[in-house]
Formats: sequence, structure tokens, C-alpha cells
Amino acid sequence: MACATTFTSSSFSLKLRNSNLNINKSNCFQFQKSFVSLNNPCFLAEPQFSIVSNRHSISRSQSIFNGFKCFVQKSEPSVSVDSRIDAEESLERLVVLVVGGGGREHALCHALKRSPSCDAVFCAPGNAGISSSEDATCISDLDIFDSSAVIAFCRQWGVGLVVVGPEAPLVSGLANNLVKAGIPTFGPSSKAAALEGSKNFMKSLCDKYNIPTAKYKTFTEPSAAKEYILEQGAPIVIKADGLAAGKGVIVAMTLEEAYEAVDSMLVKNVFGIAGCCVIVEEFLEGEEVSFFALVDGENAIPLESAQDHKRVGDGDTGPNTGGMGAYSPAPILTKELRSIVMESIILPTVEGMSAEGCKFVGVLFAGLMIEKKSGLPKLIEYNVRFGDPECQVLMVRLESDLAQVLLAACRGELTGVTLDWSPGSAMVVVMASKGYPGSYEKGTVIQNLEESELVAPSVKIFHAGTALDSDGNFIVTGGRVLGVTATGKDLAEARDRAYQAVQEINWSGGFYRRDIGWRALPLKQ
Repeated sequence: MACATTFTSSSFSLKLRNSNLNINKSNCFQFQKSFVSLNNPCFLAEPQFSIVSNRHSISRSQSIFNGFKCFVQKSEPSVSVDSRIDAEESLERLVVLVVGGGGREHALCHALKRSPSCDAVFCAPGNAGISSSEDATCISDLDIFDSSAVIAFCRQWGVGLVVVGPEAPLVSGLANNLVKAGIPTFGPSSKAAALEGSKNFMKSLCDKYNIPTAKYKTFTEPSAAKEYILEQGAPIVIKADGLAAGKGVIVAMTLEEAYEAVDSMLVKNVFGIAGCCVIVEEFLEGEEVSFFALVDGENAIPLESAQDHKRVGDGDTGPNTGGMGAYSPAPILTKELRSIVMESIILPTVEGMSAEGCKFVGVLFAGLMIEKKSGLPKLIEYNVRFGDPECQVLMVRLESDLAQVLLAACRGELTGVTLDWSPGSAMVVVMASKGYPGSYEKGTVIQNLEESELVAPSVKIFHAGTALDSDGNFIVTGGRVLGVTATGKDLAEARDRAYQAVQEINWSGGFYRRDIGWRALPLKQ
């Protein structure tokens, strides 16, 4: 069966492991590929292809997919993720598609590119930084909310694993459709994604399965919510039930702020349908920390610890954001606390979701509060994807073959899997547009990024909100724009390297917090 596809983007670059061929086009190339079988999990085996332009034609019998090797899947495949094994010879070869286009996805592409068993990485839609760094081949015109288009792309290019980064495609059911089409997908079904898509669903699950969380009530009427707030007093937390791009949580320090938050959601509809139901939650005093676990539907294994900074200003002041920086490991998450989190929060959630008929496959990102008065963890919220910017520090420390680990989760084979991590620390400092998380200017130019990455061998800049202008300059397209990441023998060294790299970047329209890691390190004078 033959299939022809025309790429109409202004540039298209395909990077393959074990291949020296780089295809760039200025006009229009047509790729014609022969498929052995669309039902084969690898799909491509020595296809014929031709590259056609208005100036020349090149034909080869030997495929550009020399690095793609098809393996017959056994009924009970054995997966090894020990980084000490020669993965090039013993592991199943994979082509991976990462869905999304932010800093989290850039970090995932970077880790997958380093995976010994990964032959090629695509990212849709991706961003300018992912493409420029050659961490993946970006497919900017693939509609990630059109499941049929994503499935067609996967079949066309022999994708053996899809990793869904953002929450919105998961909630809309992308994983459901990919799995139904027989494409291994790391990410939960739309029903399971309700753990993030509906805070009321998450809270109800906590009630039913005795998972420790803050006391709460759910409301759809402003007057009833305000009456409850008056009874409880301030400070108190108001949350939009649905997805609100990380901005649907308001920590109200006064009753007036709480009332205003309720009105903004239930009366003014500032978050649309996401705010038509609100959760009024008790204010927990303590230290927030992020906890990640990979889940295969029945089993869960923890990732290394990480801690982020949600508030926009130094000293954790100002409004909440998507995250202004993070570091790993997080000293507050001791070995004892990690065990408690797994036993009291993560495993009951996995078992509860399975009992409710919506097995969870993917990464559980638990936002925790280590209570000051008890020293014990309580669940604040669940996200059903890697956190951003925590993903950045985790991915630069991960030494295992990420592609094989995620494939094992998709196949329900996490039992016995262990992960290898670098022994040092990592830190990411987020550079954001001035005005964020409010309104901000787009189109400002960022310079000296290459020079910044050269200040230390451990520096990596992950792009979240960038594009290239007609002159080839990086310009701003979002609120959180760059994740300047560095590793070191300890957190102090990682911090020094990250901030040294930040200071090399020339961007008058940006700002950053100067105290990332302050809870774990004394501030430098």
C-alpha cells in the first residue's frame, strides 16, 4: 500500500538516529513512502521514497528509515530499562511523537532524543526552540485535537509511542482514540483525566478512598458559597472546578478577596465553563511540593522529587502562575515522606480509579502540602501530566531510557521497573514576559541564547513561548517563555550555573525570580 503526503510548511527537517540525511526544503517536497503493513506496530520497513522539488528529484531504494527496525511483538514482551544494558542492541526500536509545544514538551523531547532505543522524535506542534535545538522534528500544522489526523500521522511515519504533554488533549479524549487505533499512548483516557479536569471529581475520589486532602465544599450558587466562606473565615482557597490554564486557584487572605473570587467565577464567568462550579477549600499552612509517579493502570513507581515556585514574586509573593522555577531533588521530601505519599495518596488513587472503572495510565502529578502542624502530606490537586517546570529538572537528571519506561507503562508492565537518576541536583529558572501572569507584550526579541548555553556544560534552555521572526531571531509568543536549566554536583552549584546562564540572555521584555530554591538553600547576598 502506497501513500503520498505533501508538506507545505516553509521548512521541514527530519532528524533520525543512525542517519546522515537531513531534508530541508524551501518550496515543497513530496515524500512518497511504501508501507509493508499499516497494522504492523513499526509500520515502516525499507520503504521506497522520492524527494520531489521544482529543481531536482532524488530517488533511493535504501530508506531514510534505516534506523527504524521492526520487531514482532510477543504476547508477553519483556522490557528492560536498566541503563547499563546495551540498549542499541537489546531494546525495541521506537519512533516517538510528543504532543504539545511548551517547555514540558521540549524537556520530554530532549530526554527521548537521548534514549538509546529511540530512532526519531516528532513533536506536534512543537515550538521554535525545539526545532532549532534539533531535539525533535516539529510538525507545526498537525491539529492535536483532531484524533483522526494524529492517528494518520502516526501510521504514516511508523510512530510506536505517543507521549501526550498538555492536559487539554487528554481531557478531550485523544488518548482514548489513539489506544483504540492500536497506538501505544502514554497519557490517561478522558475519563481518567477527570482527576485534573474536575477538582470536584478528584475531591470525591479522596472522600471515597480516604485519601488525605483539605476540607472542602462544592458550590454552583454564589450566595451559598459566600455563606460557607463566612462560616469558615479567611484565609481560604477558591478553585474553579475545571481547567483554567493554572490560573483557576485563588488564595484569598480576606473575606472580601474570597467573595470577589466567587463572583469572578460564578457571576462574571472569567473562566467560562471551567468556573461554573467552584470548590471552597480550607487553607493549609505548610510547604508545597510536587510528587510524580508513573502509573500503568495497576502499578505505580515514583519519580525523583521536585519542588516548584508557583507565586510570581520573590519570597513566594504575588499571584499564582504556572510555575516560575523548580529544583530537584527537594530536601523536604525525605525517604520516609515519599513512602507515606505512595502508601496514603498515590496507591489508593490508582486502586480507586481502577475500582471506578477508569484505570489510569500516565503520570500522576500530585501537588502536596506538607502541613506545618502535623508534618504529614495532604493532596492539594492532581495533574494528569508532567508538571511544568518540574519536568525540566526531572528530565535532565533522568538516565534511564525514557522511551522504554513510558512504553512499559502503556503495556501495564511497570512491575519491577527501576529508574536511574544522576546523583547531583538540577534547577530551572523561568524567564517570563513582563506583566505575566497578567497581560504582556508579544513579539519582543530575545538574544544571546546560544552564548547562555555555553556558560557551563550542564546548561540547557527549554523553550515554551518562542517563535522565529523573518530575520531568524527568537521572539516572544507567550507568558512563560524560557526555562533556563542547569545541573550540578549539588543544588548550590546548579543554582549558580542556572543564574549565570540567565544573566547572559539579552531580553529587555522579560523578568525572572531571583530566589528559586530559597526554601532549600540560603539566599546569596
